Amino acid sequence: MTGWLGVVSRAHVQRGVSGGFAQVCHGKAAPLRRMQAGDWLIYYSPTTEMGGEALRNFTALGEVVDDAVFQHDMGGGFMPFRRRIRYAMAREISLATLKDQLDLCAQPNWGMALRRGHLKLSPRDFATIAGAMGLTLSVAA
Repeated sequence: MTGWLGVVSRAHVQRGVSGGFAQVCHGKAAPLRRMQAGDWLIYYSPTTEMGGEALRNFTALGEVVDDAVFQHDMGGGFMPFRRRIRYAMAREISLATLKDQLDLCAQPNWGMALRRGHLKLSPRDFATIAGAMGLTLSVAA
């Protein structure tokens, strides 16, 4: 099991939670294909909605259900790729409350890493964030 971080606005995260899917990096397939069934995804939401008010919270987490990456027609020619996710009950937690405990934030220019929109978390960071959100899991390196 590997832990991943997806960077998505809260409004888009809520849409995914309601629909049981994950969508990252403006609908690109490659980041979703890096995940495998049994992996876990934590969402970090820098804003409430795209271009909206600053939030900076971890907003949801869930387990990748299968290995299928599929497209969904959202209309207007937009066909983003998605993965099925089984979301866990979790509470939002502010990045500020965990920042000093995360390996990710100890790296120089760590904020730039978030701009990629999808990245692998260290097992320690995943456990720290998931635990703060109310879930106890362990992940392989």
